Formats: sequence, structure tokens, C-alpha cells
Amino acid sequence: MTLINPALAATFAPPVMEARRWLEGVTFAPDRPLINVSQAAPVDAPPLGLRQAIAEAALNRPEAHLYGPVLGNSDLRDAVAARFSAAYGGTLTGGNVAITQGCNQAFCAAMATLAGAGDQVIVPTPWYFNHKMWLDMSGVQTVPLPCGDAMLPDPEHARALITPRTRAIVLVTPNNPSGAEYPADLVGRFFDLAQSHGIALVVDETYRDFDSRTGAPHDLFQRPDWDDTLIQLYSFSKAYRLTGHRVGALVAGHERLAQVEKFLDTVAISPAQLGQVGAVWGLANLDDWLAGERAEILARRHATQTALADLSGWRLKSAGAYFAWVEHPFDESSVDLARRMVAQIGVLALPGTMFTPDDDASGRRHLRLAFANVDADGIAELARRLAQLQA
Repeated sequence: MTLINPALAATFAPPVMEARRWLEGVTFAPDRPLINVSQAAPVDAPPLGLRQAIAEAALNRPEAHLYGPVLGNSDLRDAVAARFSAAYGGTLTGGNVAITQGCNQAFCAAMATLAGAGDQVIVPTPWYFNHKMWLDMSGVQTVPLPCGDAMLPDPEHARALITPRTRAIVLVTPNNPSGAEYPADLVGRFFDLAQSHGIALVVDETYRDFDSRTGAPHDLFQRPDWDDTLIQLYSFSKAYRLTGHRVGALVAGHERLAQVEKFLDTVAISPAQLGQVGAVWGLANLDDWLAGERAEILARRHATQTALADLSGWRLKSAGAYFAWVEHPFDESSVDLARRMVAQIGVLALPGTMFTPDDDASGRRHLRLAFANVDADGIAELARRLAQLQA
């Protein structure tokens, strides 16, 4: 008998990997290739200049192949602090920043400082499945906060869910999976709620570079004693196409970062050097390029909204950053529909059941469409194929 940690064994399998297995044994005609809207990771390489900076470091900087500081290189930590201070109107230093192996690790590190077995964390649904997975395998109870049709969480509903075991509330904005952009005043109300109850507010802003709004998405870094309540998470994967290099960031108070350092030293020792080189170069040189990337993503969002608006029976609930959350018109569960879509129309999407609790009926009625890697023509073709589905 193989002994396995029960909490890990009870955690569901990685959804993206599960969906990829649906492609096994399925062939697609050359004139009707697969449209893959299952994952939002960039599929192209970083810009040439960034790759050259990484290559130069690999060839000429011996320290780029060694362990670095556990919390990340000081030049990147300082650059993140300067960028976020300018963007949010606060005053951050490199001492408020930890560099992590991607934003997922930043979330795991934050949660490790906050909650243990038997504690509770409030997470809006639909949720990002990796957040739920980490909480499950850590023995932390995930308390769902349904967003409803508006796809925005309600602070008053969250207030009713807080118990003596609650340690944090988690927000993702722009949201994965719905794409919803949370208004600044809403995020502020969640901060006030968390602060008044002495719990943490964790704000994952992986997709902040593709927010359709201008200006600061919130004012939390300007709040007195923000560092007692707020933990902000960020990823360089989407901004600079650094997915394979795994570079994320965690912004918090100094006291919390001392605990984060323990976690990171144990699981990774230090973040990868070459990815940090790329992130520093990107922050210094790629603002105009990133603005172009943002414009293209917003154009694809508009194309998705336009294409789905005319799709009979389907209902677009929300779209933003990389994602659209859509309600399908069929009686079957979204997981069965998603598998059927692969064979019948050559579309791979993730079912809503992967983003909701098992007893949440809304998961059966929805799909997440990750449109970021599909151009306008491909989005139009996606809508045509969805229209061909039969009950």
C-alpha cells in the first residue's frame, strides 16, 4: 500500500493537465485546426532585447548560475518597489518586496505565513483553481464567496462568512477565471473589512498590466498601516512572456517578509537568476512594448465581446484581461460539454466546474474561454464553431 498524505490525495488533479488529456487520440483536419482557449499563458518568446539580456548574463555573469538572495536580487526588488510606488501612489521600498518562482509560489508563501490546518480563508467563486489546490493540500478550509451574475464579490456577504478561524480574504483582479475588473472602491471596502477584523487581504494582480482602466486600480498602498493588512501578488509571466523562467513578486510588510523568507528558503532557496535578469531589463526597457501588448489584448477582448454577443443562447457574463466567463445554453454539465467540444468542433476550453465547489450548480452552466492567444479572426471562428454545437 502506497502511503500518501490524505490532504494531498484529496486535492483535485491539475485542471489544465486534465484538459490536455482530452486531446489524446483526437485528430484535427488541417483546414480546421484546434482552437485552444484552455490556458492563458503566452505562447511566443519574450522580445529579442530581453532574450539578449538573459543570454549575455548567462555567458558573462558567473553569479547568474549561483544561488542568490532568498528574497530575490536587490535590483529587481528595488525596481518593483519603484514601479508600484509610482503606479499606486504609495511609498514602497525593496524591503517590501520578495521575488518568487512565479505568482503561484507567491500565493503559497503568503498563505504559509497566514493559515494552517483548520484555519479558514474566504475566496470568491469562481476561483482560481491553484489557489484552492494549495489551501486544500495545506488543510486550510476554503470558504466560497459566490460572486453572482455581476461577477463581483460582495464585502457584506464576506462579512457574514468571517469566523474566529478566518485568516484572510483573497481577491484576484482582473479576475481569473472571469476577467472581471474589481472597482477601486470595492477593493477598498474589502481592505476596510479585513483591517477591522484583524485578518489579511491578499490581492493577486497577475493581470494588472492588461486592465482596461487607466490610473491606479486601488489606493491601498496609500492607506495608513497598509502593511498590517495587505499582501499583494504579481507575476512577470504575462507582462514579458517569462512563463518558463518563473518570476513573481510578493509585496508586504517587513515582519511578514521575514516569515516569507523561511518558506522560500525551504522550497526553492532562491528565485532563478536569469529570469530576474529578464524582469529587471523588462521594467527598464519594455514600457512601450508592453503598452502595445495591452492594446492587443484589449482588442481581443472587444472581439470576444462582439463575437459572443450574437451567439444565440450563449451569455457572456464577464470579460477582461485574458478571460471570458460564458454561460452555455445546454442541459448537460460544462465538463461533459467541454469534452464534447473537443471532438465535435475542435475547441478546447475549461469547464466552470474546475473553478467552483462541487455543490455549486453555477459551475455546470459556465465555461472559461482564455482568448488572449487567439487573434480576431480566430475569435470569430471560435464563435462560429460554438454556434454549430447541438444539444
